Amino acid sequence: MKTALTGLVLWLLCAAAVEAEKVSFIKIDGAIGPATASYISRSIEEARTQNAQCLIIQLNTPGGLLDSTQNIVQSFLGSPVPIVVYVAPTGATATSAGCFITIAASVAAMAPATTIGAAHPVSIGGFPSGGEEKTDQTMKQKLENFSVSYMETIAGKRQRNVEWAKSAVKESASITAEKALQLKVIDLIASSLQELLKQLNGRVVDGKTLKTADAEVAEIKMSPSERIFQKLWRPEVMFVLMLIAIYGIIGELTTPGAILPGVVGAIALVLALYLAAILPVNVTGLVLIAFALMLFVFDVYATTHGVLTVGGIIAFLIGSLMLFNRADPLFRLSLNYIIPATLITAAFFIFVIGKGLRAQLLPVKVGAGTLIGKTVTALTPIDSRGGRVFVEGEYWNAVSDTPIEKGEAAEIAAVQGLTVKLKTKGA
Repeated sequence: MKTALTGLVLWLLCAAAVEAEKVSFIKIDGAIGPATASYISRSIEEARTQNAQCLIIQLNTPGGLLDSTQNIVQSFLGSPVPIVVYVAPTGATATSAGCFITIAASVAAMAPATTIGAAHPVSIGGFPSGGEEKTDQTMKQKLENFSVSYMETIAGKRQRNVEWAKSAVKESASITAEKALQLKVIDLIASSLQELLKQLNGRVVDGKTLKTADAEVAEIKMSPSERIFQKLWRPEVMFVLMLIAIYGIIGELTTPGAILPGVVGAIALVLALYLAAILPVNVTGLVLIAFALMLFVFDVYATTHGVLTVGGIIAFLIGSLMLFNRADPLFRLSLNYIIPATLITAAFFIFVIGKGLRAQLLPVKVGAGTLIGKTVTALTPIDSRGGRVFVEGEYWNAVSDTPIEKGEAAEIAAVQGLTVKLKTKGA
């Protein structure tokens, strides 16, 4: 009996030990933004809850936003679970923000034929630039100094090659995986996830000996909200939302009571403003676009023979080009969006809004308003107490501040419900 119980206890202990050998795994493929930072933070917490040996982040990124990068680095440095950043698959890059993230990992690994580096900041907006270009050299120098000291702190904390890390910021240095291993920028090279697990096995990381050789890899997926937001925070999405907001709100103002254009425009405006607070946007570009819209509207009322419309098209095109930094491929707004949007917006104001506003300025052709100015003959004496007239095939009650004799001609000055107000001819 004792032998059986001892065997059962040993089996349970072995099963528990095997179950404990789990590795959490996530993939980051694309720009670093708020959704990425949220995903990584949640994954670290889930890895802790699952008692995972470590969290492996397979990384392939051209860069991203500074705020999001800082949040990720902070979560790495405060993580209770060892963080392994694995730049993969073959051909992947960890440039700009990706370089900071890789250096900040507990273990930095790369697949063969991958690259890391080019972390020089260009603007306040992110790594690399994506916002308003700063022409002031002092501001640029301050940003570079901050980035260098930030990288130096991270590399020093992880005991990596500080001098190369600083050169990645100062000189946009970029190296291959093999060179990175030689310079002690990373800890190891692995051609596959399984090879990575074997190389991690037995390594002491943050005071913990990893047991990953036969560990179960549990992938943590992005939540639906994170996936949606990861797709949304892009320049072209914000640009399209901004256009929808413009069309919807102005369409509602020119066609009161339509409701739907106003609702759609208001929702698009809120989303566009939210993205503008996240994405590095050039304020000058926004001002030029707003100025273009003013020129379009003014040209509807002014007889400029289209001069203001031409000016509006030029201002809208330049504003769209300046809205994001076109020198940066990460936040570049393609001409495939800008040119059609410019033409559609011009056509929208010229044909749709223009015709709508001009229609509102036309004289009234139906209804009681058409009676004003008509000449009628009094059927009875008319004064402030009332009288009767016949107009447009109908009998109307009539009043007048000046007494009008029966048979005398008078002019309709106003229509008040079912009563017309008269004035004497020539008054």
